Amino acid sequence: MLEERQECEFSQRRNRADGFDEEAIAQLLCTPGQDFAWTAAGRRVRIMCTSTTTLTHMWMALLLSNVLPSDHNSDLPLPKCQLVYAILTRMSVHVAQLIADDIYLFAGMPLTRHPVDPDKSNRALGFPALIMGLCQSFGVPVTPSKVIRPPITRAFIEKYCTPRPA
Repeated sequence: MLEERQECEFSQRRNRADGFDEEAIAQLLCTPGQDFAWTAAGRRVRIMCTSTTTLTHMWMALLLSNVLPSDHNSDLPLPKCQLVYAILTRMSVHVAQLIADDIYLFAGMPLTRHPVDPDKSNRALGFPALIMGLCQSFGVPVTPSKVIRPPITRAFIEKYCTPRPA
């Protein structure tokens, strides 16, 4: 249990100059022979879901669906790779603080417009389940027209998280 204003191991590591060992992250999160996607300047930026282990892909699905929502889930950017690495190596992670920080950032983002249809936003809705839950708890009728994301079950894991033979 963290005391007030105490940082978790993940945050401490993330804030250090030497931070995370990207080679160790790649070895733990990727299937053998796979690695991060690199920029032209030679920096690691993300791991594609097709390069991840089943366990990494399961955590990726959980995090991108429930903790740090994303409008796509075909890759895991470096900061989220660090989070999955921290979880898998059993570092302490202050999940509530991560969610609060993400909500704060999301709320402060400027509205962007869709490049083809300027009447539409180009930004995904952040934390839709949280928003719907808060609405319901305050008596606002909520009748979702579609399931936001399927539940993470064994069938989901077998279909979406297990590496496919090449």
